[in-house]
Amino acid sequence: MVNETRLIELFKTLITINAPSLEERECVDYVKNLLTELGIEHHEDDAGSKIGGNAGNVIAKLPGTKPEAPKIFLSAHFDTVEPTAGLKIIEEGDTIKTDGTTILGADDKAGMAASIEAVRMLMEQKPEHGDVYLLLNVSEECGLMGAGELQLQDLNLDYGYVLDTGPPVGSFVNRTATHDALDVTFIGKPAHAGKHPEDGISAIQVAAEAIVNMKLGRIAEETTANFGFINGGSGVNVVPARVTLRGEARSTSLTDLDAQITHMIECCKSAAEKWGAKVEIHHDRHYVSYTIPEESPVIQNAFAASRACGFDPFLRTTLGGSDANKINALGVPCIVVATGMDKIHTHEEEVSRQSLIDNARLAYELIVNAAK
Repeated sequence: MVNETRLIELFKTLITINAPSLEERECVDYVKNLLTELGIEHHEDDAGSKIGGNAGNVIAKLPGTKPEAPKIFLSAHFDTVEPTAGLKIIEEGDTIKTDGTTILGADDKAGMAASIEAVRMLMEQKPEHGDVYLLLNVSEECGLMGAGELQLQDLNLDYGYVLDTGPPVGSFVNRTATHDALDVTFIGKPAHAGKHPEDGISAIQVAAEAIVNMKLGRIAEETTANFGFINGGSGVNVVPARVTLRGEARSTSLTDLDAQITHMIECCKSAAEKWGAKVEIHHDRHYVSYTIPEESPVIQNAFAASRACGFDPFLRTTLGGSDANKINALGVPCIVVATGMDKIHTHEEEVSRQSLIDNARLAYELIVNAAK
């Protein structure tokens, strides 16, 4: 049985520890101290120093009681998309949220609390199970950076589960998109905007033309593109000589993604050529897609565990990324487990107490069922 009071209190504690990306030190230390108190073997890796953060990933191990059982991992991430300093918890019935001045941080403290509670249940109830690992990662929200530094070669993991997507609990993500980043800088020519504007080349005008000519938003059912950041100019009386755009494209189809990126780049080059400006373009593939077949052990175990908890399991596709993209790329099959966190990345984010309990039950069953 889930210790419901303990689980909810752990979740509340975790969300009140401020942990924006690259600044997770306090939360990492709290979890490491908790694991020490529980007598669970763990270590912190050097990911922090590699990605410019103040803390690394925490890898913990609970030795198995059934040597032939699969070696399984549960994973969640420490960081949140915004700082949560001063977070005020509001409870309305079964719902946990904030007063609206900060996000809640259930993404992904809900997954972390459920994973830790599942390990505690294993220690207390002592069912047969294989080796269990917790992969608790930093800096997921800023590009899966912590997971990108994981060293898993010596763990001999069979498969695992990343608790990091929205409801309904009992469903799973087994198919995702490839995500590309596109950073573009237009370089025009400065001039006094009041005296000699005709002598300048406005980088903002060049960028505007490029964007107007682009297909953005929903390109196809499983392909999207967006520019979400623009910065440039030095004053209203100066023709802007430099402006930078940062954007992205995502697709489950590499052919469609490559075509979209090529289109965006061509629009930028054409606009620069038309205005006599220069353009610098940096294209980077942040992470690659994965598709885990339904007949694979990681999914068959997930379905059986979900049904054992009384859920009706099904598979989902998402264009969002998670640490599962990086872990699958490392050769360890994994899927994403739905949690109850809802309205994530907004100040209306919330999670129900029941979904936290259900997640802990499911995480526990994922491990126990694999050993049967």
